[in-house]
Amino acid sequence: MNKDCGITSAAASIIPNNSGNNGSNNGNNTQVNALPAAKRRGLNAIVIPTCTAQTPITADLASLFECPVCFDYVLPPILQCQSGHLVCSNCRPKLTGCPTCRGPLGNIRNLAMEKVASTIMFPCKYSSSGCSLSLLHTEKVEHEELCEWRPYTCPCPGASCKWQGGLEQVMAHLMMSHKSITTLQGEDIVFLATDINLPGAVDWVMMQSCFGYNFMLVLEKQEKFEGHQQFFAIVQLIGSRKQAENFAYRLELNGPRRRLTWEATPRSIHEGVATAIMNSDCLVFDISMAQLFSDNGNLGINVTISMV
Repeated sequence: MNKDCGITSAAASIIPNNSGNNGSNNGNNTQVNALPAAKRRGLNAIVIPTCTAQTPITADLASLFECPVCFDYVLPPILQCQSGHLVCSNCRPKLTGCPTCRGPLGNIRNLAMEKVASTIMFPCKYSSSGCSLSLLHTEKVEHEELCEWRPYTCPCPGASCKWQGGLEQVMAHLMMSHKSITTLQGEDIVFLATDINLPGAVDWVMMQSCFGYNFMLVLEKQEKFEGHQQFFAIVQLIGSRKQAENFAYRLELNGPRRRLTWEATPRSIHEGVATAIMNSDCLVFDISMAQLFSDNGNLGINVTISMV
């Protein structure tokens, strides 16, 4: 740890299968217990399309494409019933008949409406939450997967928590529903994961607070191949992708005459960590490497957050 720069260091002991003390802790050599999370995976997206504002004329045209069931937009490929009524592709498989005329759905392709749809700017589905963008239907789905106004899901890995809400509500949710997660203050801390030799898939989770933001530290153990266990360590920001670009993090394992380091930009919790772990875009080491840096089954990871 860097003590020459006036950085306060702290340590947290993350202990699986034991309920420990909760809350934030300051100071040196702080040691607290926290529960590991069970497994969960998320979806990720990284491309932002171009877009423009919707005019009153295109808004009127777009309203012609509203699905009578979910009120989202019917986008190409567009199928109609025998009477010409439309229903979106998400609702169609759930229906046994046309919701408008009660006739058979059929499989008639409406090419004319598809041509009209290709000229219309459709508003983002999160417009009611604050997104003001309108996009061509070819860009709409991709944008909505990463829209900053899309509700945030619970970032706690492995939990079966189905919570969704705004960014400003994430920390309050974690403090109320996931009280076992410990928060340490400072840009330079020690993440001490205990009992790393536990069998099966295990997650160790801790929060780090600095520069007015909160970061979630995740150490995940997987067995991708039989008998071959790997560890994946990563940091994600409780914030947007744009905010995450203002920071960098460094993870460092230290042992006798050994050092293993990883530096990267934190992931936004909007992106999650599943894709990064799947692609090994994080600190990756196997169980034999972990043994070189561990002490009696406890693994300390130096975590440093900096602004860029």
